[in-house]
Amino acid sequence: MGLRFRPVDATFYDLFTQSADHLIKGADLLAQMLSDGADHAAVATAMRETEHAADETTHEIVRRVNSTFITPFDREDIYSLASGLDDVMDMMDEVVDMILLYEVQVLPTELSDQVEVLQRCAELTAASMPNLRSMKSLEEFWIEINRLENAGDKNHRRILANLFSGDYPTLEVLKLKDIVEGLENSIDAFERVANIVEQIAVKES
Repeated sequence: MGLRFRPVDATFYDLFTQSADHLIKGADLLAQMLSDGADHAAVATAMRETEHAADETTHEIVRRVNSTFITPFDREDIYSLASGLDDVMDMMDEVVDMILLYEVQVLPTELSDQVEVLQRCAELTAASMPNLRSMKSLEEFWIEINRLENAGDKNHRRILANLFSGDYPTLEVLKLKDIVEGLENSIDAFERVANIVEQIAVKES
C-alpha cells in the first residue's frame, strides 16, 4: 500500500497577501492623516479598524499553523513573517494615534516623503507575497525594500535637522520628534519583513 501524503495548506499564501493588503490601506490612511484639513479623529478611527482587521488576519495565520499538519515552509518562519507584517501595522497605527493625541496642528511637509516611502514599501510587499508560492522573483523585493529603507534614513536625518533648526517651539519639537521616529521605525519594520522573506527564500531554494 502506497504512502498517502496530506496536501500543503496553500491558504497561508492568501493570508500573507491579505496581511500585506492591510498595510497598503494603513499607509494610505497615514497619508490622509498628514493631508491638509484632515479629520484626524475620523482617520484614526479608520486606522484602528484596519489595525484590528490586520490582527484578525495574523491570528488566523497562527491558528492555521497550530492546526495544520504540513505547512508550506518552516513554522517558525511563518510565525516570524506574520509577526513582522503585524509589527508594521502596529507602528503605523501608533503614528496616527500620536498625531491625534498630541493635537499636532502643523506637520512638516517633509513627513510626506517618509509616508511615500511607506506606501511604496506596502505596495511592494503586497505584490511580493503571492510569489512565496514559487519562491521566484523575490530577490527584487528585498533589494528594493533595502533601497527604500536607505532613502528613508536620508529623509529621517534631513527632517530631524529641520526640526532642530529653531523654527519650531520646544514643545512642538518634542511632539514631532516622536512622530518622526515612529515613521522611521515603520520603514525599518518593512526592512525586517524583507529580511525574513530573504531568509525563507534561501532556506527553500
